[in-house]
Amino acid sequence: MNKKLAAALSGGALLVLTLSGCSDDSDGDSEVNDWAKKVCDQVQPQLRKIANANTSIQQQTADNSKPADVQKTDSAAFQQISQAYKALGAAVQSAGAPPVDDGETTQKKAVAELNTSSAAYANLQKKVDALDTTDQAKFADGLKGVADELKKISNNGDQALRKLQSGDLGKAMAKQEGCQKPNGSSAPTTVRPSAGKA
Repeated sequence: MNKKLAAALSGGALLVLTLSGCSDDSDGDSEVNDWAKKVCDQVQPQLRKIANANTSIQQQTADNSKPADVQKTDSAAFQQISQAYKALGAAVQSAGAPPVDDGETTQKKAVAELNTSSAAYANLQKKVDALDTTDQAKFADGLKGVADELKKISNNGDQALRKLQSGDLGKAMAKQEGCQKPNGSSAPTTVRPSAGKA
């Protein structure tokens, strides 16, 4: 019953500021590196939260899972993901404008995108909470609607996040351990605000 939801999560990208591998370029601009460190130090715990939430939904995919158990798991996972996106937006906001051309605009747009994703997942949590768990067929239909909504979130624009992770800024962030995929987790490795392959 929860397989469509798990498939929707694993079919997209769930985050954001995960950059694969370290950049071995020159040290670059120390101001840019300092900014990247400020953001990335706060990113890692949120990446773990999102990866864990993603995993919990995927684990609750047995055909004999009870609707109430699925609802509880999915609701908690969406709440966790929503809070993680909000914290990521706050991290980018508190770091200030990055010291690059058009840094203030880039920062504002990335924060707005992260907050929009946070709100979208909070909305998914409300939808899951409102599903009727007493009727398995109705619940399955409702869950399909949630999975469809999740796909839409996955396909939303992430241009601001891509810009934030491009050029010198992207190179500086790629060097920071906090902005790299957590080891041994199903954290995504792309910048799309959707779900990563587990």
